[in-house]
Amino acid sequence: GLADPGGYLDRLAQASSGAWVVVEKILEPGEELPASWSTAGTTGYDALNRLLRLFVDPAGEQPLTDLWAATTGEGAGYDQVDGSAKRQVLSEVLVAEVERLTDLAMRICRSDVALRDTTRRGLREAFVEVLAAFEVYRAYLPPAGPADDVARTQVEHALDLAAQAIPHRRTELATLRILILAKGPTGPDAEEFVTRFQQTCGPVMAKGVEDTAFYRYLRLSALCEVGGDPSQWALTVSAWHDSCQAQQRDWPTTMTTVSTHDTKRSEDVRARLALLSQCPTEWGELVVRLSVGAAEHHPPDRAAAQLLWQTLVGAWPLSADRAVAYLEKATREAKRHTSWVDPDVAYDQALESFVRAVLADQSLTGQLAAFVDRLDPAWRATSLAQKLVQLTMPGVADTYQGSELWDLSLVDPDNRRPVDFALRAELLKRPAPVSLAADPQGVSKLHLVRTTLRLRRDHPEWFVHGATYLPLACSPDALAFLRSDHVAVVAPLRSLRVQLQGWGAASVLLPPGRWQEQLTGATYDGGDVLLAELLGAFPVALLVAEAGADR
Repeated sequence: GLADPGGYLDRLAQASSGAWVVVEKILEPGEELPASWSTAGTTGYDALNRLLRLFVDPAGEQPLTDLWAATTGEGAGYDQVDGSAKRQVLSEVLVAEVERLTDLAMRICRSDVALRDTTRRGLREAFVEVLAAFEVYRAYLPPAGPADDVARTQVEHALDLAAQAIPHRRTELATLRILILAKGPTGPDAEEFVTRFQQTCGPVMAKGVEDTAFYRYLRLSALCEVGGDPSQWALTVSAWHDSCQAQQRDWPTTMTTVSTHDTKRSEDVRARLALLSQCPTEWGELVVRLSVGAAEHHPPDRAAAQLLWQTLVGAWPLSADRAVAYLEKATREAKRHTSWVDPDVAYDQALESFVRAVLADQSLTGQLAAFVDRLDPAWRATSLAQKLVQLTMPGVADTYQGSELWDLSLVDPDNRRPVDFALRAELLKRPAPVSLAADPQGVSKLHLVRTTLRLRRDHPEWFVHGATYLPLACSPDALAFLRSDHVAVVAPLRSLRVQLQGWGAASVLLPPGRWQEQLTGATYDGGDVLLAELLGAFPVALLVAEAGADR
């Protein structure tokens, strides 16, 4: 019975017998899902990365970039790291794919008088650069052409970047342009080439970016997430509101998520790491002290040591076994000193010895624990804020099993540990804790998830088809928006700053009427409401207009 002015449900029903279908599609920044697809949207990595960047402080970018460079000696920007990682994968992991593409392209060139002078060496070199320059997982190119505007632009951009890297191969790049865009020879070989080219772009992105570059460029490791771009730092509130209004208009039932089976770090680990952008000076001072104190334990390389400090803070407390397993995976994925294909046993053993020695050093662990304790109130508030926004933003909200409580999991297999559902069933019977400090398990988060999902269940028209999303005027340290004139959401964005300075006179402008806060039961009149009052008892607010109010 929900409004469907665009005929979306009819198209979806025809394609999938009425089932809700989302695609596991990684959308790179600026990339959009083709409107012609009969799908409700993606599985939510695009929403995850926008949401994460809301809680990253823009002021922390330069200090944390400088800290990474100073402590590791690595001054390369992300684009350089990304390109280097892709070229390494192409030369070591995907060699067979490159050779197969080159052979096929040469066969096509030999059959065409205009292309037959192309050299195999030059074409192969051009291939590697174009694949390394491709910035999306796939350009959707019809094997026989013609390419649409989006796909053609993606191909042309990669060719332009490749030409900057290898200007002496412009002739070969021009040949590739003809073949990729199906503007030259026709027939089975030409069509197979276009298909295989697209099939190769995806593995280059997956292996070169997610499984390599994301483990190398770690100025703030939380940004190295599936579907993300570590070179993009924070997202403004204005950009967030624009993206949500577009999502409500174009993909109202796309999936949203903040943790999955494949995320590099759980939502709660990322929430804690995001706080480092709010205290870059203090974090930098701690890193220097930790690095000096750990020198006697002989770190095998400086980048691994810096990743260890971020990992320990993000997932604290964690056992030595979990830390060793994670660092082994991370360094092998990075492929700088060791790898899964060619492991360096001596390096791996030195890394394990270092991690275990650090976690046995009471001076180092004491400093780490004290720092995490200092972040704790802000971390809990940020975790709840992130979850509430995800559950109320446009789209269909997914909650990854186990993340209903505080969850400090790292990458697979850590994030696939068995979930204690009996514990969660028992905790559901408890009231929300009065103080977050007295909530070691995360009952407050469970309370938020249950309350919000029940509201969505009872009033789907407020959140999906026919719903609306409007920004609310609010302090720059908070986010506030209105769903369908009935639900107001208020969440802190700079919880560490608020922890130190308080809200002061900051307020949110609620629409006229009487509003009931669902998480605490308090009620408020519309108009300017002080955030100190609204978020005093619980760090986020989910307000519903009382029945009978003039909406």
